Amino acid sequence: MLAAVAFFSLMDAGMKMLSASYPTLQVTMLRGAASLPFVLVWVLATAGPRSIIPVRWGLHLLRGVLGMVMIGCFVYALRTLPLSTAYTLYFVSPLLVAALSVPLLGEHVGPRRWVAIGIGLVGVLVVLRPGVEGIISLPGLMVLVAALAYAIASVTVSLLTRTDTSQSMVVWFLLIMAVGAGLLAWPQWQPLQWKHAALIAGMGLAGALGQIALTRAFQLGQASLIAPLEYTGLVWVIGLDLLLWGVLPDRWTWLGGAIIVASGLYLLHRERVQQARRTAPMDHP
Repeated sequence: MLAAVAFFSLMDAGMKMLSASYPTLQVTMLRGAASLPFVLVWVLATAGPRSIIPVRWGLHLLRGVLGMVMIGCFVYALRTLPLSTAYTLYFVSPLLVAALSVPLLGEHVGPRRWVAIGIGLVGVLVVLRPGVEGIISLPGLMVLVAALAYAIASVTVSLLTRTDTSQSMVVWFLLIMAVGAGLLAWPQWQPLQWKHAALIAGMGLAGALGQIALTRAFQLGQASLIAPLEYTGLVWVIGLDLLLWGVLPDRWTWLGGAIIVASGLYLLHRERVQQARRTAPMDHP
């Protein structure tokens, strides 16, 4: 999981660099298309071509469209926001997953977890800084749309894992996102520059390695145990922001980020408590 987070952070830095030269939807297409060859090699070397045959087409299509929205909005935000600010806002997604699991999956979320979700949203407001100066920005809101799309996509994964392989989910997600974003990007398409070839390939490789590592992490460990490691991404992007763009998060981002991360960690703690209760043996008189 630590490796997956590191690879995804590098991939996002690559997307931010490319967003300075290409339209948002074109970068979204490049994100999917550049990772696809590497992922296909992994699929053919491990599970074979049969593993990518989809069962629930509709959910794959929905997840691909959500991927386009998620990456597209995130890339748009990265044009102006530091990586660390975008990541801080994006970390609201586990709170949104918990909230959406009630209407979409029929799961029960207790009052303590609802309070944690509410506190996390306060953290988002701290980062966005509404109020007197009115600093709620369109890029900041785009990150929240990306986080919402990610949360809905995460719920569809819970449904897809009942019928489809993880290989098919990764391949069709990337393929649908690449084709869909490519078609939408065509009217404003910018010719690819040779000087960006290594950056595009590196972004694709980092995305593929991140996806493989993430899949393996969830195969080996309990989701509630490894999910908190996603927050280590903040360490990576703060370092990348400083190294590549010479910026550091401001105090409001630090404060809001601390609130969001604390809320997310508490949610994961409550999930582990509930899971332990569900799996505990029944006492007999």
